[in-house]
Amino acid sequence: MTMPLEIITLPCLSDNYAFLIHNPASGETALVDAPEAGAIRAALAERGWGLDWILLTHHHWDHVDGAAKLQMEFGAKIIGAATDAHRLPELDLAVEDGSTFTLLGEEVQVMDVSGHTVGHIAFYLPGAEAVFTADSLMALGCGRLFEGTPQQMWASLSRLAVLPPQTMVYSGHEYTQTNGAFAVTVDPGNPALQARVSDIAQAREKGMPTVPSSLQLELDTNPFLRAGDSAVRANLGMQDAEESEVFAEIRKRKDNF
Repeated sequence: MTMPLEIITLPCLSDNYAFLIHNPASGETALVDAPEAGAIRAALAERGWGLDWILLTHHHWDHVDGAAKLQMEFGAKIIGAATDAHRLPELDLAVEDGSTFTLLGEEVQVMDVSGHTVGHIAFYLPGAEAVFTADSLMALGCGRLFEGTPQQMWASLSRLAVLPPQTMVYSGHEYTQTNGAFAVTVDPGNPALQARVSDIAQAREKGMPTVPSSLQLELDTNPFLRAGDSAVRANLGMQDAEESEVFAEIRKRKDNF
């Protein structure tokens, strides 16, 4: 029987998350996103781990700023999107939508999830039932559309939405409480959402992270995945609109919330 991967949610900067993935059998460790070197270095030292791989989801500084330092210090190899290579630290492995590779003994599937940025990718590990989505699908939210269109982001979220519902979603920021305050304005009659907002408040009072979350929980409560829901559409007065148009309206309202 193989030992399951250990995944650590690691707070960085003011509200970012990085993730350490460790194979206890081989002793290998990977990092998803590198907001800063110091917190990651300290977490590795605390556990007595090295660092073999750095996976980057997109080019924003608060996801890559520590990558080059950590690469130099640990000799880690960097994996990122080929289409984003000109905006990322030098890549040892350039991947694209549909690419697969083996990491820590597990298959990794690369998904293009453009919208927040163009060239944003997610890393899906089916064997570990985990997907690392950074600023595409987030806990009770999704990233702002800095480079992509609402249609692009809706297509990206729709691809993520059909992963197995037990998949754990590892997203890039602790925005969940604010996202919840907005979500109830769009989906006020959703009892699952109301329960989640209460759970989030309790977790944050204790200083606990709200990431990861299960995909099923996101499907039940995240308004950005619920553009096809009749109650959400009725609340927005958009019963006959295309789902991408409903999503665009929700994103616009969140931007102005």
